[in-house]
Amino acid sequence: MPSASQTIAAWTAGVGFDDLPQDVITSSRLRILDIIGLSIAGGTTAFGRSVRGVASLYPGPNCRLWGTDQTCSVTGAALINGALSQALEYDDTHNESIVHMSSPSTAAAMALAEELGASGKALIAAVAISNEIAARTGSVSPGQFHKRGFHPSGLFAPFGVACGASHMMGLNAGQTTNALGIVGSFAAGLIQCWSDGTQSKFLHPGWAAQSGIASAALAREGATGPVEVFEGRFGLYASHLQTVDPAPDFARLTRDLGTFWDSRYASFKPFPVAHVTHPYIDALLRLRERTGLRAEQVAKITCPVAPYIVGIVCEPLAEKLRPLTDSHGRVSFQYTLAEALVKGRIGRHSYTEASLRDPEILALTDKVHYVVDPSLPGPAQFKGVVRVELIDGTMLEEIEEYNRGSPKNPMTEGEIIGKFRENVEGTLSDEAATRIAEAVLSLESIEDARTLSALTAARHD
Repeated sequence: MPSASQTIAAWTAGVGFDDLPQDVITSSRLRILDIIGLSIAGGTTAFGRSVRGVASLYPGPNCRLWGTDQTCSVTGAALINGALSQALEYDDTHNESIVHMSSPSTAAAMALAEELGASGKALIAAVAISNEIAARTGSVSPGQFHKRGFHPSGLFAPFGVACGASHMMGLNAGQTTNALGIVGSFAAGLIQCWSDGTQSKFLHPGWAAQSGIASAALAREGATGPVEVFEGRFGLYASHLQTVDPAPDFARLTRDLGTFWDSRYASFKPFPVAHVTHPYIDALLRLRERTGLRAEQVAKITCPVAPYIVGIVCEPLAEKLRPLTDSHGRVSFQYTLAEALVKGRIGRHSYTEASLRDPEILALTDKVHYVVDPSLPGPAQFKGVVRVELIDGTMLEEIEEYNRGSPKNPMTEGEIIGKFRENVEGTLSDEAATRIAEAVLSLESIEDARTLSALTAARHD
């Protein structure tokens, strides 16, 4: 009986662009556009500047750093563009696994497409394959990794990228199996940075992109990796989880592979903040718009939450009530809701130093409380309930059944393009943004994906 990695590898080697459902093609294009914009926006941050500062370690003329005139090697571009795409905590998420799948898959596929001169169809196929495998590997034991201090994107996205890169390089099933075995030793992602607001988590998509490419290249040259990298006694789940109840569902890796597309159940982000907080933001902002609610009226805000999100965004309480940095704030449930109500929005320019020290926002942060409600759905459905008690005793409530950007509450193509335009504003001209959007939306007609990369690198004053 073949192992899970052998089954995945056989599918990866045999699937092609023409096998992709049209909705997967359409969403993959939009995910590519979203990630390009996010990476360009990430490059304007202090974190982005520090990451671009290591480009000299990866010299090369073929692959571009988006939003600049710089080039570097294929692995360097994958690392840097991938890392920058999560600098604002604004990239899409597969709900069940909470894997940020498109930032590493797009960074890797775009870099490889430049290196190989691949077509737009090949680029779309690589992203779709990468996203599918990342989502599936993260869904074997959903909710179990954050609580142990592991970032699902850092652990699972490398396997997706290894498959996408293997497909783009033309590896056979045996070589792809080796690539998956090899990348298991590269999969990593600690979230200790959530304790002090430092930035290492943002590197995980870039590391995943770089690792997946390197693993596929090593396998192409004959290096080998374990066949049971997933289910083996020292495999990914046994080593990282030790013991868990329920036991990992290894059938989830390959069940209906090629007919059921997990990537359909990933959500775009309308807000640059941890995804589980999104439905609460929308619910609170609707209350603000519908009732005229303002911070000075609030006695208490109470939010029922599903148990799994507590350790992600609600606790430890001291860290969440007084985030030290913008990255700290983006994973604080209490602070985020307070800034949303005071400012009336959460966007690219939120979580500034001034906002993080704003007495009005911090006073409201102390009034935001959570209560664990086991009846709320698990990560496959992000649901939010906000209850506001006013100083005069009035009670207000708003519910968001499905997070905006999910399949049940989708963002429109126009909204995703608008998000892209907002993210490249100040770096690219409106004309350049239009050309990139048009190129991505017709990507399957492009013979050489380097034409798209050239557009992303052009600077306009």
